[in-house]
Amino acid sequence: MARYYSLSTTPSLFGDICVVREWGRIGRPGRIRIDLYQEAEEAHAACLVIEHAKRRRGYHDA
Repeated sequence: MARYYSLSTTPSLFGDICVVREWGRIGRPGRIRIDLYQEAEEAHAACLVIEHAKRRRGYHDA
């Protein structure tokens, strides 16, 4: 089954940093999860942890 996983960071309107995750099957609408962090360093660390976990499960850059 072909799946995708997208991970990005963006600032929010209130000064927080959002880590945006989107995943699902290719060709179908996916799910979205947004996590808020106070500091950019926290958001970057969270992205690295998530990326490492997904690469262990077999995801890779397209």
